[in-house]
Amino acid sequence: MVSAAPVVLDPFGSDLPGETRRLRDLGPLVLVELPGGIPAWAVNGHELLKELILNPLVSKDKRHWRLWEEVGSRPEWMWVVGWLGVRNMLSTYGADHRRLRKLIAPSFTARRSKALQPTIERIIGELLDDMAAVPAGEPVDLRAAYAHPLPMRVICELFGVPDHMRVEMAQIMEAIMDTTATPEAAAANLQRIATVLPALVAYKRENPGDDLTTELIDARDQSDRLTDDELRDTLLLLIAAGHETTVNLIGNAVHALLTHPEQLRQVLAGEISWEAVVEETLRWAPSIANLPLRFAIEDIEIGGARIAAGDAILTTYLAANHDPAQHGQDAGGFDATRPPDEHLAFGIGVHRCIGAPLARQEALTALPALFDRFPDLRLAVGEDELKHVPSFIAHGWGELPLLLGDGPRG
Repeated sequence: MVSAAPVVLDPFGSDLPGETRRLRDLGPLVLVELPGGIPAWAVNGHELLKELILNPLVSKDKRHWRLWEEVGSRPEWMWVVGWLGVRNMLSTYGADHRRLRKLIAPSFTARRSKALQPTIERIIGELLDDMAAVPAGEPVDLRAAYAHPLPMRVICELFGVPDHMRVEMAQIMEAIMDTTATPEAAAANLQRIATVLPALVAYKRENPGDDLTTELIDARDQSDRLTDDELRDTLLLLIAAGHETTVNLIGNAVHALLTHPEQLRQVLAGEISWEAVVEETLRWAPSIANLPLRFAIEDIEIGGARIAAGDAILTTYLAANHDPAQHGQDAGGFDATRPPDEHLAFGIGVHRCIGAPLARQEALTALPALFDRFPDLRLAVGEDELKHVPSFIAHGWGELPLLLGDGPRG
């Protein structure tokens, strides 16, 4: 059964798991309103979401959205332009997507990721040293001190982003995820994107290096395989996705372990592997809860509903990962002893996240290093005092205040 009136999603993402449960109670497919009143279908099951993602009648190209032409006259929809009004792997379909992904895929090989390991370990060591210097008893925000700077520095080194651009680059990426932004703020961030990313390209043309930005510039300048807009928007996607998923993965894993002390004990005793912790975190608290948007190319009869041609579909990774039909009646709980099962945290099919191996690699290095250095780590505030990042897209903590404890710091 489909709910009669669209359900308005919370733009702040204050309780994404609770919202997911409420939508599932309404049926497998539910009409919802995204910020600004954008109508879309929310998919509330693992198999149903897989079926739609893999359906050739479902596109990521905005030209298949019947309301795209209205966006320019709807300031309250400005936030979605950063997701749809771009030309990169996230927003293309068919031949264009294959061309762009083929250009990028060689740069994200296992060999290249493995070559980054010394860089990852060096940055982790520096960040842990900084945390250890905090006076005893003074809270440390894990997001600001560790979970955010680690992947941001890694991705900036991978793409050759110079130091003087990194702060503004991080601000741009966080603003894209903020679905509570005013139309004016969203428009201002689009303008910053149109300024900062071309400035990065200009800098790297003058200062080429062994980095992915230089490789993309070469692909643009030496062939017709990449347009200027595609170059800019590909950088936007890869830098944003290359750090945002890992920021929340690290923060969510630490939060999960600190709020499940028996499982933390088992992890530290070697009874549960760090790989199991990472995979259960990805399932239980995927870094991207909801991804806008996909579009029906033709009418689709599915899940007891009719998705009309041109309708928008929200890619609901959190709902799929909490589906009791896939993960059992306790799917809403964190359990790192859970037998391995398919989750959709990184997507599936041709649009599966190309940076998933790097995100796992960073988390599998960062988490044991953190708990080895600070074995008495604990939350500095009550769990009910923690604030979610202001987004129904990103799934993570805006701050994660911790006390480092009295254990080894050196």
